[in-house]
Amino acid sequence: MAPPPPQQPKNRSRGPAATGGNGRPPRRMASRDAAERAAFFARREAAAVLRRVLRGDAARRSSGSIKSLVYSPTVRNKRATFALVCQTLKYLPILKEVLGSSGVLNSKWKKQEELVIVTAYDILFGQGIAVSGSAEELIMLHKDNLRRALERICAKRKVSSVEDLLGKETAVKPKPRFLRVNTLKTTTESVVEELSKIHMVNNDDMVPDMLVLPPGTDLHSHPLVTNGKVFLQGKASCMVAVALCPKPGWKVIDACAAPGNKTVHLAALMKGEGSIIACELNKERAKTLQHTVRRSGANNIQTVNGDFLDIDSNDPSYAEVRAILLDPSCSGSGISTERLDHLLPSHSRDDQDDASTSSRVMKLSAFQKKALSHALSFPSVERVVYSTCSIHQAENEDVVNAVLPLATSLGFELAPPFPAWRRRGLPIFEGSEHLLRTDPEDGLEGFFIALFVRKAAGGDVEPPNEDAVELGREEPNEGVAVEARRKQARRRRGGVWAFSSLRLSRMILCPDGGFW
Repeated sequence: MAPPPPQQPKNRSRGPAATGGNGRPPRRMASRDAAERAAFFARREAAAVLRRVLRGDAARRSSGSIKSLVYSPTVRNKRATFALVCQTLKYLPILKEVLGSSGVLNSKWKKQEELVIVTAYDILFGQGIAVSGSAEELIMLHKDNLRRALERICAKRKVSSVEDLLGKETAVKPKPRFLRVNTLKTTTESVVEELSKIHMVNNDDMVPDMLVLPPGTDLHSHPLVTNGKVFLQGKASCMVAVALCPKPGWKVIDACAAPGNKTVHLAALMKGEGSIIACELNKERAKTLQHTVRRSGANNIQTVNGDFLDIDSNDPSYAEVRAILLDPSCSGSGISTERLDHLLPSHSRDDQDDASTSSRVMKLSAFQKKALSHALSFPSVERVVYSTCSIHQAENEDVVNAVLPLATSLGFELAPPFPAWRRRGLPIFEGSEHLLRTDPEDGLEGFFIALFVRKAAGGDVEPPNEDAVELGREEPNEGVAVEARRKQARRRRGGVWAFSSLRLSRMILCPDGGFW
C-alpha cells in the first residue's frame, strides 16, 4: 500500500508577513504573478499580430494595419499588445542581428520566430525578466550572451547606447479624434451627452453625425464603441459615403468593402432601407467585414466573399443597382503614418525608390482602372464614387483621366463632392477641379474622392450631395422611374453602350492609353 503523501506543517505564525494580516507581502506577490501572467499572454498576442504584419509586409499584401490587427476582437489585452508590437518593430533590425549572432534562433525555434523576437525585446529592453513560458526560459538562459552581443554591435558601430542604433523616429502631428455616430442604433445627441461627461466634444461642421474629440482620446474599450453605437472612423473616410449619397430604398454595391466602416456608414445614410451588396475577395478580411456589419446592427447588407470583377454587370439581378462605392486596394500612402508603416521593414526599402512610380503602385493603378471601368458598366447605376487613401497621382487623377472617355461615352460626368471643400484634384486635365483631395495639412488623412454622376434623360447631371443634404427624401413616381431605368438599361445593352466588362477593361488598359 502506497504511503500517504506527507502533510505540510501548519503555519502557526500570526504575524502579518506570514498570514497577510495587512495583506501587503502576499498582495505584492499576487500582483507580481498577475502582471507576469498578463505579460505572458500579451507576448503571445503580440507575436501573432507581428507574424501577420511581417508576412503581409514581405508579400506587399497587408491583411490590415498594425492598429486594425491589434484592435480586432480576437486580441484581449489591446493596450499591452499594441505597445509590444510597435516597440518590437522599432527594435526589429537590432533584435534579429543579436539573435542571429548568438545562435538562439535555431531550427527548433524557427517556427516560433516572432514569439522569440517579442520575448527578446521584452526581456532585453522592456521588463527585464520573465519567469514563465518556454520562450521566456530560452531568452533568460541566453540573456547574458545577448547583452554581450549588443555591446559588440554598439562597439562596432561606434555608438554609446542601443538607442543610438535606432533610426530617427517619424514625427506624427497630433490629429483630432474623429468618431461617427451609428444612427442605426442611437442618436448623435445621446452620444454627445454621454461623452461630454468625460471629454470635450464638438460636432463636425461638414460630415453629419460626426463628432470631434481632442487628439489622443482613446475610446477603443468604451461601451459606445464596443457595442457599435459609435465607430472610430476618420473624417476623410466618412466623406466617401456621404459623397455617394445613396437614398433610402436604393440598391447599392460596395465593391471592395472590408473592413466595412464605409459599408455600414452607407447603411446608416440609407436609414437601413434598400439593400447593400458588400464584396470582399480576401477571406480573412471578409470575416472582419462580417463582424463590422454585425456590430453595426445593419440588416440590409449582404456580404459576399468574392471578386467584384466577377459580377456580370448585365445580370438582371443587378439591373436596379443605383450606386456603387469603389474604394479599391491602394498603396495606403495617405494613411501610412496612421498605419505606422514607418515601422515596417519595407519602409526603408521604399525610401530608396520613388514610391509614387514604383512597380507596385503601377500594378495597383492598372487594377484600379479596371475596377472603375467595371463599376461604370452597370446599366442602371446613377452615382459612382471612386476613392483611395493614397496621395499618389498614379492612383488618383491618372486613374480618373484614363477612364473619363469611357465614362463620358456611358453618359457620366464628374461632379464635385463637397463643393465648399478648398483642396481639389491636381490640375492635370480639364475637369480635375471636380475631384477632391484631403491632406495631413488639413488635420486629416490623405484621401482622394471622385464622383461620377450619370446625366438625366434631359442631359443634365443630377445635383450632387451638398454637404449631406436631405438624404431621406423620396422620389416621386418611383415605380415609373424604375421602369424607365430598366428600359434605358436594355437600350444600353443592345446599342452603342453594349460593351462587356472584359472589353471595357481592355479599352482602359491598352498600352497606348487610348481606345481600340
